[in-house]
Amino acid sequence: MAVNKQHKEFHTLDMEGGWEQPPGYAPDLNVKQKVLAGGLDTKNKRGSQTRLLKFAPGVFTTEPFVHDYWEEVYLVSGDLTVGNDKQGKGGTPFSANTYACRPPGAAHGPFKSEGGCVLLEIHYYDPA
Repeated sequence: MAVNKQHKEFHTLDMEGGWEQPPGYAPDLNVKQKVLAGGLDTKNKRGSQTRLLKFAPGVFTTEPFVHDYWEEVYLVSGDLTVGNDKQGKGGTPFSANTYACRPPGAAHGPFKSEGGCVLLEIHYYDPA
């Protein structure tokens, strides 16, 4: 299977503009994504995508996430708590320079960020 990412040399990212609502997050939740390369075709279960995901300070989700693709996550900056309850309480806090790798079908979250955070995520399907 061919990789669906373009060749991109080093370039400066606009960290202020170009953020969009990611699929799977409530529209009123202040979580935004910036796709850096590739694309994930969830309907046909193929492709790969590299993105930044940004949580505003105080944001929390209330339900675990489960998806059918691999996910690698690196916490670039800020704080992220994993496993909070529906009120945003509890969970295990993490700081920058932490990493997770999740296989398809692994439940993860809910998540919260007290001060905001930026995550680098790589999503991909196993080649057929």
